[in-house]
Amino acid sequence: MPVVTIKLAGKLTREQKQKVAAEITATLERHAGKPASYTYIAFEELPDENWAIAGKLLDEE
Repeated sequence: MPVVTIKLAGKLTREQKQKVAAEITATLERHAGKPASYTYIAFEELPDENWAIAGKLLDEE
């Protein structure tokens, strides 16, 4: 059973999440032979203040 966690800064719309989930599920089914009904996907949306790149928080731009 594949479990996929997607962490990202900011938020996605419900429609974006649906499209991403469908694509990842289809990819796992096509390339790894995993049934869609066994694939779990979790979205973790974090505020920019909780992400840093090159030592700088994303909300410091």
